[in-house]
Amino acid sequence: MRSPKLAALELRRFGRGRLPRAALVALLVLPLLYGALYLWSFWDPYGQLDRIPVALVNDDRGAKADGTTLRAGEDITKGLRDSDTFEWHEVSAAEARAGVEDGRYYLSLTMPADFSRRIASSSGDSPETGALQVRTNDANNYIVGQISRTVFSEVRSAASTKASRSFLDRIFISFSDIHGETVKAANGADDLEGGIGKAEKGSKDLADGLKDAKKGSGKLSGGLTRLNTGAGDLEDGSRKVAEGTRTLADRVDGVADTVGPFLDDNEKTIGHTAQLVADSAGTIRHNLDTLVETAPTAAKGAHSASDTLDGVYRTRCEDPVLPDAACADLKKARQAAADVAKVADDVNTLVADQNGDLKKLDDHLGTLQEQAQALADRAPHLSEDLDDAVSKIDKLNEGAGKVAAGAKELHKGLGTAETGASDLDSGVGALRTGAEDLSGGMYKLVDGSGKLSDGLHDGAGQIPDYDKRDRDRRTDVMADPVQLVSRDLHKAPNYGTGFAPYFIPLSLWVGAMVAYMLITPMNRRALAAGAPAWRIALAGWLPVVAIGVLQTVALMSVLHWAIGLEMVRAAGTVGFLFLVTACFAAIVQWLNARFGAAGRILVLALLMLQLTSAGGTYPVQTSPGFFNALHPFLPMSYVVEALRRLITGGGLGPVWEGCAVLTAFTAAALALTALSARRRQVWTLDRLHPELTL
Repeated sequence: MRSPKLAALELRRFGRGRLPRAALVALLVLPLLYGALYLWSFWDPYGQLDRIPVALVNDDRGAKADGTTLRAGEDITKGLRDSDTFEWHEVSAAEARAGVEDGRYYLSLTMPADFSRRIASSSGDSPETGALQVRTNDANNYIVGQISRTVFSEVRSAASTKASRSFLDRIFISFSDIHGETVKAANGADDLEGGIGKAEKGSKDLADGLKDAKKGSGKLSGGLTRLNTGAGDLEDGSRKVAEGTRTLADRVDGVADTVGPFLDDNEKTIGHTAQLVADSAGTIRHNLDTLVETAPTAAKGAHSASDTLDGVYRTRCEDPVLPDAACADLKKARQAAADVAKVADDVNTLVADQNGDLKKLDDHLGTLQEQAQALADRAPHLSEDLDDAVSKIDKLNEGAGKVAAGAKELHKGLGTAETGASDLDSGVGALRTGAEDLSGGMYKLVDGSGKLSDGLHDGAGQIPDYDKRDRDRRTDVMADPVQLVSRDLHKAPNYGTGFAPYFIPLSLWVGAMVAYMLITPMNRRALAAGAPAWRIALAGWLPVVAIGVLQTVALMSVLHWAIGLEMVRAAGTVGFLFLVTACFAAIVQWLNARFGAAGRILVLALLMLQLTSAGGTYPVQTSPGFFNALHPFLPMSYVVEALRRLITGGGLGPVWEGCAVLTAFTAAALALTALSARRRQVWTLDRLHPELTL
């Protein structure tokens, strides 16, 4: 009898009564208990976190930062309440502690009283970190604690980002302020450079001017020395003048006391006399010409008269004709005539020899005439003029005294000026040296100010100046500089989809395991009939494969249409699962055929080994080395990897590798089962009386 017919006969047994039919239904439904129920139970646990009660404690008292009130606790509380991450219960700290302890709350989140103050301290001198306090209790649920760490890590990151954003915004504003002030400083440095340039030129001019000033101060010092010497002479001379004017004033005052009354009494006489002198001088000037003309004639006449008198005298007196008394008078007359003749000669000689002097005499007489006339005119006022003259002489005396005192002070001052000029000369010399040093320093300062100006302009160009838009954008970046760019190439939409590649083969293995509890791994009729071993193996394998196909169809239908499992390659997934169920049926068949009742225990043990080494939950690398060693040698490892690519997408390399491995395991298991069938065709006492029967 052929193997398919033997398999069909095996399946017909389940239609001969109600219990066999119920057993067949149970076989078909059993994988749903492992696959569908398990996946359904935690299909999307992260989407149901809003049902988890969590205590929320806000003890934050707020704080002041830059004149504004910061209430970070309230902001976080509002954000958490709006997020629906958990089922939040705002309670006191004591109630939260007690609730986490007795299990009313899975965990608690507390914002301490100084939470805002610590965040605000970032802008102060002693920055501190704010701390969100999380209390968990793994005795309530370990997984919730793990989930909360992830969730609160995001909460902490968001709070830190917000605090950093505020702090960085102030920094960027400070950058703008610094930029503006640096620009002002750079412009000021430009002005400084220009001013220092002018100052440098001025210092050079100053040095040159002080050089000339040094020469001038030397000359000034020498001149003041000479002037001081002259001032000494002036002091002596002015003192003598003062003494002379004082003596003159004393004498004038004395004479005035004497002459004053005389002038008062004789003003008219003096006036008449002066007028007489003026008139006489005029007459003399008028008669000078007559004198010049008549002098020779007068001289001749005088000589003639003298000679006549002399002849008379000799005639009369030498020959006594007259009496002695008459002769004495005549002698006198003769002598007088001789004297007159002599005088006439002298006058004639004077006029003849001194005609030029007479011109001068005439001039002097003219002057005398004018002055005498002026005196005659002023004679009525002589006493007044005397008083005025005395007053002027007294003022002259007073002025001379002042001049003498001033000359003394001048001498003294010039002495001080001489000393000062000497000091000035020395100071100007030192100042000239300093000015030359200043000029050199100003040259360096011009160069330095230029570098300062260039440096400030370069610095201003390097200091950023952000507007509000740039500031907001950069603040966002720097507050959270490292973004997790999560690009899931083949994202599983939920937790259940991610675990389906693990639970589906588990359910199919259990289905095959239970099937061989109801179906013998080797057909007894075929064994008794002495059928070929390979036919016996196929006859025991094909019924379970057929049931496995039905189990797969039922399981995937429920997962897809009832629970919502979406598969990228649905047909490929179902077809691959047909191969999986065939492989698992062959392995379970061989273990039961070879080891009998003990084989069922081995099937369960092999299931446990595959579950722990397949990497269905955590990567196998996180498991102990024993499971890493088993991983490449068990079929479920390849099944899980291939189903991930078929359900969520990705390259098909692991799928083809899995098909090859499963085919090899299936062929090997069927071959071993055939070998076991051949051995079973030989009856022994152990087969007739087995030690253990299940």
